[in-house]
Amino acid sequence: MSVELPFSPVDDVIRRNAGDLRVSAGAAEELARRIQRHGADLAADAAEHAAADGRKTLMPGDFGVERVIERDDLTLPIAPVDRIARLDIDGRYRVSMDARVALADVLEDYADNVARAAALLARHADRRTVQADDIETYFALFE
Repeated sequence: MSVELPFSPVDDVIRRNAGDLRVSAGAAEELARRIQRHGADLAADAAEHAAADGRKTLMPGDFGVERVIERDDLTLPIAPVDRIARLDIDGRYRVSMDARVALADVLEDYADNVARAAALLARHADRRTVQADDIETYFALFE
């Protein structure tokens, strides 16, 4: 599976949670891959909610979001998040703009949590760089 999400904004998310630590390219790539898989899974679940309501359009509520934030408040770009949302729903559903923003918000919160923990793991290992292993260790421990 190719990764739809650019690594640069993911790197930005890790850096804002890593403080004075550096971030390896591998860490950004690994987290982008994990964000994509999580987003595709969330969209598939959202599609089931929409289908149960007799709709063909995914809405923010299908992602458990009641209040949609402003697009400008996000680090993750909307267009790749839209492509991620469509990975497992095979074009059977539309994704409203508010739903795209809501999914990006959910995924950014997810990435913040992982990045915070990965930075903690890097510090615990007495390293100055967050590495892909830190991301992988987080998922091995907490998922």
